[in-house]
Amino acid sequence: MTGETDLSSARLRHARLAIAGVFCTHGAVTGSFATRIPWIQEHAHLGAGTLGLALAFPALGAALAMPLAGRINHRFGARTALRGLLALWTLSLLLPALAPNLVTLCFALFVYGATSGMSDVAMNALGVETENRLGRSVMSSLHGMWSVGALLGSAAGTVAAHTRADARLHHLLAALALTAAGLLCVRGVLDLRSAAGAEAPAHFALPPRSALLIGAIGFCAVFAEGASLDWSAVYLRDVLDTDAGLAAASTTAFALTMAAARLAGDRVVDRFGPVRTVRAGGVLATAGGLLVVTAGHPAAALAGFALIGLGISVVVPLAFAAAARSGPAPAQAIAGVATITYTSGLIAPSAIGAVADASSLVVSFGLVTLLAFALVAGAAVLRQRPAARTTEAADRDEPARIRP
Repeated sequence: MTGETDLSSARLRHARLAIAGVFCTHGAVTGSFATRIPWIQEHAHLGAGTLGLALAFPALGAALAMPLAGRINHRFGARTALRGLLALWTLSLLLPALAPNLVTLCFALFVYGATSGMSDVAMNALGVETENRLGRSVMSSLHGMWSVGALLGSAAGTVAAHTRADARLHHLLAALALTAAGLLCVRGVLDLRSAAGAEAPAHFALPPRSALLIGAIGFCAVFAEGASLDWSAVYLRDVLDTDAGLAAASTTAFALTMAAARLAGDRVVDRFGPVRTVRAGGVLATAGGLLVVTAGHPAAALAGFALIGLGISVVVPLAFAAAARSGPAPAQAIAGVATITYTSGLIAPSAIGAVADASSLVVSFGLVTLLAFALVAGAAVLRQRPAARTTEAADRDEPARIRP
C-alpha cells in the first residue's frame, strides 16, 4: 500500500513538471510571434491601421473557438485533446509569416488565435486538476512558466530579427522545435476522461453566473496588464518626457516583475488563500496606479508599473482555478472566463488610446487604477469551493479521486 502511494506521489510530481512544460511551450509560441510582427507587417504591405485590424483576429478566433475545448476534452480525454490542440497551436505559428496580404493574414491570425484559445483552455483545465490532486497551489507558477516561455520565445525572436533572418524560416524552425517539445511534455500530463455516462457539454453554452463574476475579476486584471504592457513606454515618453531607451525598459521591467511574481505566487496563495492574496494584490496594483498618475519623475512611474505588475500577477491563474471549481463542467467554465479575459486583452489597448485622445494618458491610467481597486472589492468571488467531480483517471497509477 505504501509503495502504491509513493508511486502516485511521484506520478503527480511528474505530471506537474509536464504541464509546466506545456505552459512554457505555449508561451514560447506567443513570444516568437510577437517579435516578428514588424517583419510580417512589411511582408504583407500593411499600414498601422490595417495591422491593427489584423491583430484583432487572434482574439476573435480565440473567443469563438474556446467554448469548443470542453467538448473536445469530453470526446477524446484530456491528454489526447491537449496533444492535438497544442500541436495545432505550435504549428499555426507558421501561418502569419506566409500571408502576403491583409485578407490572408487575417485568416491566418484567426486560426492562430483559435488554436491558441482551445489549447489554453485544455492546459488550464489540466493544470487545475493537477493542483487539486497535489493538494496545494500550482496555478500561479504554471502561468509563471508561460511568462518564462514568452520571454524565451521573444529572446530568440529578437536574435532572429537582429540578424535579419526571414521570419518564414525562423517560424518554421521554431514551430518544429516547439511542436516536438510540446508533444514530449504532453506525454507526462494526467490522462483524465469524463465519467461514464456523463453528458457532453454544449458547443456554445454560456458559462454559469459564478464563472461570469470570476471572469469580471480576470477582466480587470487583464485590462491593467494589457494597458501597462502596451502603453507604459508611451506614458513615460509622452507624459514624463523620458528617452526612448528608458521608456522601453518599462515594458521589460513590467513583464519580468509579473513572471517572477507568478513563479513565487503559489507559496503566498497556499499561506493566505486566494481571496486575501487577490485583495492584497489589488491594494498593490491600486497603489501602483496612483503612483503612475501622480508621478513627477520617471523613477516613480517605473515603480508604479512594477507595483501594478506585482499586484495583478496571480489574478488570472486564480481566476481559472476558481472557474474550474465553480460548477460541474470545469473546461466550460474555464472557457467562459478565458473568453472574458481575452476580450479584455483585446479592448484594453484601444480603450486606453480612446480615453487618452479624449482627455490624456493620465486619465487613462486613472481608469486602470479604478479597475485595480475593483480587485479589492471583488476578490471574494475567488473563494475556494470543492472541486467538481466530473473526471476520473485513466492511468493505472492514478487513483480516481479528486481532493474536496
